Amino acid sequence: MSAVLQTSPRKGVDWAGLGWAFLFFWYFSGVTQLLIQLTGTAGFSGFRQALLASALWLVPVLLWPARTRQLAAVIGTLLWLCSLGSFGYFLVYGQEFSQSVIFIMFESNINESREYLIQYFAWWMLPAFAAYGLCGWLLWRKVRPIYLSRPGALFAAAIALFVSVGYPALRQFSKHDSWQAGFDNFTQRIETATPWQLAVGYKNYREQLTNMQVLLAENASIPPLANLQDAHAGQPGTLVLVIGESTNRQRMSLYGYPRETTPELDALRDQLQVFDNVVTPRPYTIEALQQVLTFADQEHPERYLTTPSVINLMKQAGYKTYWITNQQTMTKRNTMLTTFSEQADEQFYLNNNREQNARQYDGDVLAPFAKVLADGAPRKFIVVHLLGTHMSYQYRYPAEYERFTDRSGVPGNVSDDQLPTYNSYDNAVLYNDHVVASLIKDLSGAQANSMLLYLSDHGEAVFDAPKPDVLGRNEAAPTSPMYTVPFIVWNSPQWQAQQARDFSAALSRPYSSSHFIHTWADLAGLRFDEYEAHKSLVSQNFRPLPLLIGNPEKPKSLIDFSLIKPQAPVAQRIAQKDPEQRATKAL
Repeated sequence: MSAVLQTSPRKGVDWAGLGWAFLFFWYFSGVTQLLIQLTGTAGFSGFRQALLASALWLVPVLLWPARTRQLAAVIGTLLWLCSLGSFGYFLVYGQEFSQSVIFIMFESNINESREYLIQYFAWWMLPAFAAYGLCGWLLWRKVRPIYLSRPGALFAAAIALFVSVGYPALRQFSKHDSWQAGFDNFTQRIETATPWQLAVGYKNYREQLTNMQVLLAENASIPPLANLQDAHAGQPGTLVLVIGESTNRQRMSLYGYPRETTPELDALRDQLQVFDNVVTPRPYTIEALQQVLTFADQEHPERYLTTPSVINLMKQAGYKTYWITNQQTMTKRNTMLTTFSEQADEQFYLNNNREQNARQYDGDVLAPFAKVLADGAPRKFIVVHLLGTHMSYQYRYPAEYERFTDRSGVPGNVSDDQLPTYNSYDNAVLYNDHVVASLIKDLSGAQANSMLLYLSDHGEAVFDAPKPDVLGRNEAAPTSPMYTVPFIVWNSPQWQAQQARDFSAALSRPYSSSHFIHTWADLAGLRFDEYEAHKSLVSQNFRPLPLLIGNPEKPKSLIDFSLIKPQAPVAQRIAQKDPEQRATKAL
């Protein structure tokens, strides 16, 4: 017992010794988090959570001070080994290690791992890893026993335990009704710290893999569409569906916004069919795409589990299918998206960040898109899922696209505090314009018989009228910017000639993207028993239906979008608020 707790020969607490011990344990989580902060890769939450979680390792050295050096050596070695993955991943990608990376690690075989190491290995990595290990060793040499009285040691250990895991656990369990929800959020909080990245990541990997396999098995058991007919059967062709994220069309100059946020699409305007009255049924990605990509809708929301998806449809029509995504993949929230992607023949997962609030640019989709275009398959269907203008907006575009920095073109209701966020959203729209236009140009140059359709999953309110204090999305308090989405079609001359259709009468039709699969089938020249022509935006048999928004699990909460107070055109609001800007605009 005397070896467990000893009385300090010193007077008072050895604060310097305590500080060195904490710094040593923090080092293996903190260095990578510090690099993330210094490079502006992600927000502060990961750094804060890793700082708190590192206090846990003080507990054994406080309780067994005579064995401090040995305990620190064993714990430090384990932490160092577990941290090499996240440290190395940041060196290669400049991103935070995440559950998605864990998924890739466990899904890769030895040959894939060897190819990965050969591809990304650089000479400077060896000295970087050596320096990382050397600094850890130097810190270990500073660690010394911290002798406290028995009550003092127990009290200090209790504080360290409470700070590292007790407080985060109590906070999460008190915020959620179910034990499982509280536990899931608690593990998410400590996931930034070593070694919990691997432990929590592996646990979640097993859970999400099981859930996804169940969903894929259910999808595989769904009967094919009946009596499928293809007007383009036997012809080569490439059809592309680009899914945007959080982009409100009212902030696009292509739709009349006074700021030039879509200059590249504006330049392609004569080649585009721009539909200006399309809304999304839900303001959340998963819930919206469950309807957009299947036969589910607001009146039958469960059908995404029992009916074919657009991927199933195109595979049945003889297309080789691809899914290129810059969205997060294997997270509990995004399992459904990953399930959709796994239905495709080939997948490209580009975003392995732990959280959405991290720098991740959609330009990354262009290289795999070019690779897929070069694939020899005669008929290709490609889904490109962008991160778009997802919050936090300043992480969605590189520095050269930070074009909007002042009040020019900004409504007068936007306060000085709101202005940076308002501008960063417009800059994100500007970069999104570049990516979408680049996809169109690359497709045009590579495939003679092709079509591309771009729409966003939902919109976003960023201090827009009619409620200029609202930022983000809230289904319980809907405003029009949360639901108004861009809907744009580009056809190659050859594809357009085959269709010989005039869409001018359809461009302003009121339409919900919950019926999108019927429009896509119509545009692709596909017919089957389940197809309903009146739900196709471009059909001659189109019939306007209520634009239902809200939570379909609460049917009484569903309302027609037309009942929401519309947003006044931005140009009109600027003129009303600021006569000087109106005069400048007129000049």
